[in-house]
Amino acid sequence: MTKNILIVDDEDGIRYSLRGVLEDEGFSVSEAESGEAALQTLSEEMPDLIFLDIWLPGMDGLEVLERIKKEWDWLPVVMISGHGNIETAVSAIKKGAFDFIEKPLSLEKVIITAEKAVEFSRLQSENKALRTRIETEQPAKLTGHSETIVHMREVIGQVAPTEAWVLITGENGTGKEIVARSLHSQSLRKDKPLVAVNCAAIPEELIESELFGHEKGAFTGAEKAQEGKFELADSGTLFLDEIGDMSLKTQAKILRILQEQCFERVGGRKTINVNVRVIAATNKDLFQEIKNGNFREDLYYRLKVFPLEIAPLRERAEDIKLLIEEFITRLNRQHGLKPLTFTDTALKMLTEYAWPGNVRELKNFVERMLIMFGGKEVGPENLPPEIVYGAQAERTEQNHQTPQIPEGQLDFKKARADFEAQFLEAKLKEFKGSVSKLADAIGLERSSLYRKLKSYDIQTD
Repeated sequence: MTKNILIVDDEDGIRYSLRGVLEDEGFSVSEAESGEAALQTLSEEMPDLIFLDIWLPGMDGLEVLERIKKEWDWLPVVMISGHGNIETAVSAIKKGAFDFIEKPLSLEKVIITAEKAVEFSRLQSENKALRTRIETEQPAKLTGHSETIVHMREVIGQVAPTEAWVLITGENGTGKEIVARSLHSQSLRKDKPLVAVNCAAIPEELIESELFGHEKGAFTGAEKAQEGKFELADSGTLFLDEIGDMSLKTQAKILRILQEQCFERVGGRKTINVNVRVIAATNKDLFQEIKNGNFREDLYYRLKVFPLEIAPLRERAEDIKLLIEEFITRLNRQHGLKPLTFTDTALKMLTEYAWPGNVRELKNFVERMLIMFGGKEVGPENLPPEIVYGAQAERTEQNHQTPQIPEGQLDFKKARADFEAQFLEAKLKEFKGSVSKLADAIGLERSSLYRKLKSYDIQTD
C-alpha cells in the first residue's frame, strides 16, 4: 500500500527536491508552505510521515511539532533546518521528533530516514492493535468436549492457515465471533489486525462510510477524512458479522470490493487497494433470503468458500457444565466476584434447559448467579422459574410424564417474584443504593422501579 508523506517547508526548491526523490522511491507526497497550512492538511488527510522545517513564517516548526504530538502522538515527524545546532536538535527530539536532518539535505539520508520512520509507524500501529486485542478480546477458543465442538476445532485448525474465506452460520449467541477470532488467531495473518463490523448495528446511511471511509465534506458532519474498516483491516482479517442484515445496495458495493480488492472512499476519487481475508457470519438462512429477494446470490457464493455451521447449545448439553466452570473462573478474575457451586439437582436442571439464547444466555445467567449468590451453593430453589419449568417441560416432552414441582418450589408467580426481589436487592447494593443508575442499567422507568422496590419492601436511600 502506498505510503503518504507531507513536506512542510516555505522554500519551493526544497519541496520540489524532496518530492522528486521521495516519489522516485514510491512514496505519495503532498506539500504545505506553512505550519498553519500543514495543520489544515492534517485535518483533511492523515499522512504516514511528515518532513517539517523548523524556520517557518508565522507558527514555527517546533510549535507545529508540539501541536501535532498533542493530537496525533503516533505520527512520526522528521525536523529539517538550515540553521541547525545541538540545542535545536535536542529540543526537537524532546518534543517528540523522530529525527533531525540539517540542510543542505543529503538525499540518501532523507530516503533512509523516511523508510525507517514509516516502518516505525507501522510497528507502533501493529503493537497498539495487538495490545488492544490482548486486553479486550475474549479468548479465541471454543469450550467443550462434545463431538460437535471437537469436530469444529479440528475443522478450524485445517481452514485457518489457508486464505479461504469463511461463512459462519448459527443461531444468536452460539459463538460465531469466537469462531472468527479463532480462525484469525490460527491464520498466517494473526499478527495483523482483526477488524470486526456488526452490519446490523450500523444505520443504513452510515454503513458505506463505516466500511469504506470518507473524505472531508463527503456528507454533513464529515469534518475530516476517515479510514474505513477495509483500510484498517489491510493485510489482516475483516469480520463481517450479521451480513444477512446488509441492504441490497450495500451488498452490491461489497461484492465489487471483494472481487477487486479495491475501492474509493465516500466522496473520494482515489482508488485504494487492500488485501484482506473476509470472514462473514449470520444467524439467517441466506439461501432462503435469496429466494425472498433480500440477499444477492452472487455475494452468497462469493462468501461461501468454506461454510461453518455452529450447533446450538441444546444440541451439546454435555458442554454446559464445562462452560459454567469457565464463566465462573473468567468472571471471578474480571470482577472479583466470589465463586459459587451448584447442587447436583440444580446442575441437572441447567443441562436439561433448552437455552434459547445459547452460550450468551448461559454466560449472562452465570454472571447473575455470581452477583446474587457468590460464595454460596445454588440449589433448584435459587434458579429462575423459566429454567426450572423449562427443564421440566423438556423432560415431560421426552418422557411423557407429569412435571413434579421440586421441594422448596412454590407456584410460578411466587417463584418469579422471589427471584426478582433478590435480583433487585443485589443490584441496588451493586449501584450503592442509586435507583436512577439501577433503572438505567436494567432498562426500567425510575417510577416503575420505585414501585417494584416498595412492593418488595426493599429500602432505598
